[in-house]
This record gives sequence, C-alpha cells and structure tokens, in this order.
Amino acid sequence: MLAEATTTAISKEKKPKTFDENKTIANEGGTIAGNTRKQIEEKTGKKIVSKISAKKLLSEKSKQLKK
Repeated sequence: MLAEATTTAISKEKKPKTFDENKTIANEGGTIAGNTRKQIEEKTGKKIVSKISAKKLLSEKSKQLKK
C-alpha cells in the first residue's frame, strides 16, 4: 500500500504523459517503499512482510478473538 500511495503522490506532482514516464514513477514509488521496509526491519529486527495472505491472516485473527 505504501508503494501505491507514494507512486500516486509522485504522479500527481510530476503529471507523466507517456508510458515510460509512468513506469519511471512506478519504479520510484516501489524503491521508496522498499527502502522504508528495509529501514523498519533494521530498526525492529523483525520482518514486516509475510508470505501469509491478508485474507488468511485476518481469518486466523478472527478465530483467536472468538476463543
């Protein structure tokens, strides 16, 4: 979500007109989000990205709350 929000913000400022300009902005947004993730993991010592899908994660949390 951070990559999407960042890319949208950059795109609104730069107003790209071509596919290549949009592609460059998308790469910038992804790079910023990736760097942010790495910094968070470095500070906390924990991974913040999981292979578990959001749907499965929410389902498991819901089951725990019902107990």
